[in-house]
Amino acid sequence: MMRVAHALLALCTVVAGCTTTRSPAPVDDRRPPVQAKAPAAKPAPARAGIYTVKRGDTLYSIALEHGIDYRDLARWNGIDDPSRIRIGQGLRVSAPEDKPAPGVQVGSVHPSGEVEARPLGAPPGAPSAAAPAVAGLKTSPTALRLPYSEQNLAALSKAEPAKPAAPAGTAPPPAALPAAPAAAERAADALDFVWPAKGRVVAGFAEPRSKGVDIAGNAGDPVVAAAAGRVIYVGQGIPGLGKFIVVRHDNGFNTVYAHNRENLVKMDQTIARGQKIAEMGSTDTDSPKLHFQIRKFGTPLDPLKYLPSGVP
Repeated sequence: MMRVAHALLALCTVVAGCTTTRSPAPVDDRRPPVQAKAPAAKPAPARAGIYTVKRGDTLYSIALEHGIDYRDLARWNGIDDPSRIRIGQGLRVSAPEDKPAPGVQVGSVHPSGEVEARPLGAPPGAPSAAAPAVAGLKTSPTALRLPYSEQNLAALSKAEPAKPAAPAGTAPPPAALPAAPAAAERAADALDFVWPAKGRVVAGFAEPRSKGVDIAGNAGDPVVAAAAGRVIYVGQGIPGLGKFIVVRHDNGFNTVYAHNRENLVKMDQTIARGQKIAEMGSTDTDSPKLHFQIRKFGTPLDPLKYLPSGVP
């Protein structure tokens, strides 16, 4: 009987333990608070007159694309070695703006008191007439007393009589018409280009792949200047052009002559239209040809729209 009582007591103890509610142990979260992520910064907009260097750029290619002399580009950006430019670098591609000297003020000058009128070339002590500083500067007629002599009498006798004033109500004579504009003020496209080489056009203008035309020929054929101008580049420095020349002309035009076997001009040399400047070659290409470009302020144009019609 005692064993049965002990068994029942043990069974009750087990059941009570199973029904006991256990509370979770407290947890102390020591992790730092999560901060909200700041929005990604937007790239700074491109500044006017600033070019960002990209992969494959050279100082010469950047200058050519903007129609400027590579030496000016280097000077504006303080570059001593043309090969030391890096991707992402911002380069100024326009001349720095001129700033007025400090302390100089520009404005109208309002005179006070009287203005002294004196004939041109008269010494400071010469007699002068005073006029009020009002709507206009007026001076009174003055008489000059000369001693009597035969020379002074003859000079006065030869003096031209004063022209009579126009009667009241007479209309003033019409103003002269402005002169016709000079040749330099004509349309910018008025340059008289000639073909830079004789041969067959084997590749036309197709931006962005081809920025000019290719004229096939023989190695050593003459390459001439398409218009008068000044040489602003001679040498190599742009992949795909080989030995090339850049000539600056009027009205913002530049011309490019590439793949030359030999360049026959120098930097800053002034050349005439039709003057031989190079020999046709195949540098950085597969056959003798001239790659010819016409650019205006750096923008490539179709040379066939500017060259004389027909085969050269």
